[in-house]
Amino acid sequence: MIHVLLADDHEVVREGTRRLLERAEDLTVVGEAEDGDEAVRLATRLLPDIVVMDVRMPGLSGLDATRRIKAHHPNMRILVLTAYEDDQYVFPLLEAGADGYLLKTTSGKDLIRAIRTICAGQSVLDPGITGRVVSQLTGRQSGYRSAEMVEALTERELEVLQAVAAGMSNKEIADALTISAYTVQVHLRNIFGKLGVGSRTEAVTYALAQGWIKLDSRR
Repeated sequence: MIHVLLADDHEVVREGTRRLLERAEDLTVVGEAEDGDEAVRLATRLLPDIVVMDVRMPGLSGLDATRRIKAHHPNMRILVLTAYEDDQYVFPLLEAGADGYLLKTTSGKDLIRAIRTICAGQSVLDPGITGRVVSQLTGRQSGYRSAEMVEALTERELEVLQAVAAGMSNKEIADALTISAYTVQVHLRNIFGKLGVGSRTEAVTYALAQGWIKLDSRR
């Protein structure tokens, strides 16, 4: 069972989201917060698997709440669910450690899928902001090694990276490629080292920008 904490200053949004999520047999909402301060307190008290976090709330913002939760509970997942797609919100939240960023225009089915995907150790970006994230990271060439300096990925590493882009967990990748989950982890470490990145999202974003892989058509 995946335990979810909702953080949104609009009660009607929380109620609607709770009803939606609890239609899924593997999800349960363990608490609701109406501002960032309460989100931090409840995250510490309830220890949910994932916090579904709004951005603009009274008092402590979703950004600051994300930073505080990640500082004390680095393994707790945070999915930003907001109406705001401005760069001033997207990039600071991703840098603060948010594991996913979805707009409130997303469907209920995609929200449930995103929560499951994030709790399986993956990252999720709304299709509406993916292109801008790719462009932003591509423009930070000083933060990555240039394409000419990147050590070539093997065919197997590219297969693993494509599977990550499709939202597959390590176990799913292992089953699909007929290798062990440990071998998947080894491939991912090698990919991170070759690309000079530190996360799945960065690796996928870089590979997308270089045209090495394509986004999963199901998203």
